[in-house]
Amino acid sequence: MYRRQFLKTLAAGAAAVSPVLNSTHAFANPAPVDLIIGKRTLDVNGKAATVFGLADRSGRPGLVLDAGSNFNVRLLNESSEDTLIHWHGLTPPWNMDGVPENPAALLTARESRDYTFPVGPGGTHWMHAHTLQEQNLLAAPLIVRTTEDRARDEQEVVILLHDFSFKSPEELLDALKNGSSGHGGMQSGHQSMMQMMTNMKGHQMPMTGMSTMSMPMKRMSSTDLNDIEYDAYLANDRTLDDPEVVRVEKSGRIRLRIINGATATAFTIDTGQISGSLIAVDGNDVVPLSASRFPISMGQRVDIRLQLPAHTGSYPILALREGARERTGIILATSDAAVEKLAAKASEAGPVLDLGMERQFRAAAPLPARSPDHQYTVTLTGDMAAYAWGIDPSAPLRVSQNKRVRLTMRNMSMMAHPMHLHGHHFQVVRANGQDIGGAVRDTVLLTPMAEVAVEFDTVNPGRWPLHCHHLYHMATGMMTYITYGEA
Repeated sequence: MYRRQFLKTLAAGAAAVSPVLNSTHAFANPAPVDLIIGKRTLDVNGKAATVFGLADRSGRPGLVLDAGSNFNVRLLNESSEDTLIHWHGLTPPWNMDGVPENPAALLTARESRDYTFPVGPGGTHWMHAHTLQEQNLLAAPLIVRTTEDRARDEQEVVILLHDFSFKSPEELLDALKNGSSGHGGMQSGHQSMMQMMTNMKGHQMPMTGMSTMSMPMKRMSSTDLNDIEYDAYLANDRTLDDPEVVRVEKSGRIRLRIINGATATAFTIDTGQISGSLIAVDGNDVVPLSASRFPISMGQRVDIRLQLPAHTGSYPILALREGARERTGIILATSDAAVEKLAAKASEAGPVLDLGMERQFRAAAPLPARSPDHQYTVTLTGDMAAYAWGIDPSAPLRVSQNKRVRLTMRNMSMMAHPMHLHGHHFQVVRANGQDIGGAVRDTVLLTPMAEVAVEFDTVNPGRWPLHCHHLYHMATGMMTYITYGEA
């Protein structure tokens, strides 16, 4: 069977039996597409879990749109809770960005709202609630395909990662804030190191103690990698106890579109025995980079191209939890391959994310050369005992329209922070003292004590959030705004 026909047959079969993404061609169908916020039930570790869904009328989650078309969507809230959806990776007008009261009101139960704006260029994006409801899986892929994407002889596989708890997000946040998570006395050596580095940088942050956390929270020894112990880690709503198996063709070419929709968990993508070529981050092309392990923090996306061997085989694509043994993922398998069960815990902990690969990225289409008109420096701060996080200065950063902005971010805390800017794509131009022509993206990771500089152009007026994409860091203060134009 020719590969093109194989992929057509595969897609047709998937559409008949699997909740695949809804493909919407805005040019061919000018009527708004209904996107419905509702509830659904998953089986997680043998227990029923009621979570949110974001799907079309037939129950297929997510959207696939054409680059250069119009985003023409009617969002309907058929749940019993007020909510709103943010189109993460797109650059809509400010009033359609989907952050509650900035400026749009929450979408009340049974209310609908129409959204129309240019989709923009192609890329792997997603959509999610900008509230604690994101923890309850109120998220879905948002894929924008180019004409070239559709013409390529390759199979696309979308993977949406989540961390899952049977506790409500309010319970998780309360445990972090009220001390029941065990934030007590910090080790003196750890405190001294933080104080020394803080003094060297000339910035102050609260130096409170911390002790070992009790379940379900966990304290790491020198830096805080994971402050929540989740009940499960999901890839396309499934654990490795019952993973999604995607049938592929021998010698086939695969494009993985991987979205980290987890609220508080970073992963490393492990392609195993097949070396992958990373071709895009956050929906923007980079000069291809070959490896078998790729870091992905919360809110980030990676596109990885794989060339499969010519023989029968199954190929796990795993997401390794940062600094821990838990993992999730899917399995690519040829039609005649046996699929072996994989343990949900690995024999060793997943890597701790750093900026090594970030410094290797090179934008395929960098920003035009231009000197910055505005330059700001902000400091990311945190108090683990009180579980309060912030950005200094906290006041909105006011800039002018049609200017180049250089924003330097310094992380003076002992947790990593994936920093996301709404309404724009920025280029990473400096990381830990190294000038680079880095990736164009919308979410960049700052590891503890790291410094990263990004540049972007002010071509989309509004009051745009800049925040940590760790949900509970954002909810407890790590958000500010960049404001210009109509805001």
